[in-house]
Amino acid sequence: MARSPLTLAASVASALPQAGVIGVGALTEGAAGRYDSAVAQLDDGRRVVVRTPTDPADSSELAAEARALKALTPGVRGLLPFRAPELLGESGIGGAPTVVVDFLPGYRVDAAHVPAGRGAATSIGEALAALHALPLSIVRTEGLPVRTPQQIRDDVNRLLDRVEHTRRAPAELVARWRRAVEADALWRFESAVVLGGAGAASFLFEDADGAPTVTGVLEWHGLSVGDPATDLQWLASAPNAADDVYRAYAAHSRRAPDGLVRERARFYAELEFAKWLVHGFDAGSEDVVGDAVDLLTALATGLQGEDLISDASLDVDDAIALLGRVPDASTAAVDTSMQTDAYDPAMLSLFIAEADAGSDPDVRREDDGAEQGAASPVPLVVPAPAESSASGTRVADDVSTAPIDIAALLQDTAPLGESLGGGSDGSRPGQDVGQDSLRSTDDHQAAADRSAEAALRRWTQDEK
Repeated sequence: MARSPLTLAASVASALPQAGVIGVGALTEGAAGRYDSAVAQLDDGRRVVVRTPTDPADSSELAAEARALKALTPGVRGLLPFRAPELLGESGIGGAPTVVVDFLPGYRVDAAHVPAGRGAATSIGEALAALHALPLSIVRTEGLPVRTPQQIRDDVNRLLDRVEHTRRAPAELVARWRRAVEADALWRFESAVVLGGAGAASFLFEDADGAPTVTGVLEWHGLSVGDPATDLQWLASAPNAADDVYRAYAAHSRRAPDGLVRERARFYAELEFAKWLVHGFDAGSEDVVGDAVDLLTALATGLQGEDLISDASLDVDDAIALLGRVPDASTAAVDTSMQTDAYDPAMLSLFIAEADAGSDPDVRREDDGAEQGAASPVPLVVPAPAESSASGTRVADDVSTAPIDIAALLQDTAPLGESLGGGSDGSRPGQDVGQDSLRSTDDHQAAADRSAEAALRRWTQDEK
């Protein structure tokens, strides 16, 4: 039974004993009904958000969110061009944990409706680049998960073993994924601070200079050190904006160039279907397994045996970018399981129900109420995926906001030179051609880079 706003207001008073609650209202947010939430007005003028899980199984996620927000010290927040919720207090209701955070203004945009060009797309790319540039010590100091590229690669291998065990996935699709796992170049990247699976719903926008700008980022429960591509995989459901997000991400990145981040992001998007299959198989739900098989079959048919990367994908510039960039970091033993039963419903919603062909193609905003409760969110074009109840009945998730566009996923086969690996005009990875402000001002370093590149090109030619 859902807790009333008045009940939640009482937990605010418990968590913040020095503050008085003078008003409270229901909060509509994209949490799949997994949380009871409310927005409360305090006597000191602040507005706060209170959340508690409806199911004890979700308590760990809320606890992880609180732990992550504690890691975001004022110094860390000063490194980010956006706001993150501030943890104000913790309490409990009937044995369930309750967290109170400050209210962040803004609106959200569904993934499929993020427009191309300057504004939302470029601001998302800049925000993610800043997040991924945070010092790894922020996560390590708090004891949050730290995963190396090899650990992530091993996780994928284990997932594929489970997929093959079901004997229900198309063989050609599994073979494509196995080849991707075996491609060493795909896994030459530096781990970074990540949200652990950002989505369109993670970003709050406000208009600045006539364009939507990311002013807040939500959903911090997955804060960890891992693959930056996990925060970009949702772009498979944002076909209009993906190119501009990646360009802005590369232009503002302060990390070593990652020439195949887009390929890994697409790989992880495809693996959401694999997780859905494994979830259904483990749960003994033939309905879910059937859905997953249909999705995997459609994906396999569209790909027609194409590989994620090919031998020709890496040119000399990419080799320079990748060569020697990956530290041989050692980490303490941790559980690096991909938690494959925790599939991401948002990545599957387009395929569980048919799209509304008559939907408005314009950018649709979800007023801040989507996370912060001021108004009800705009209904999604596509109903979210179903989940299996204990009885086998399919229960709809009515608020997922990032459905994958399978057509976009299949068409997203631009040459590596047009992705983060470098421009089609020969630009170096991470360089936005024509942007003088992005060029190095260190003449000595630039000369050294040119010499190294020329040497590698000569070596390549000699090998031929």
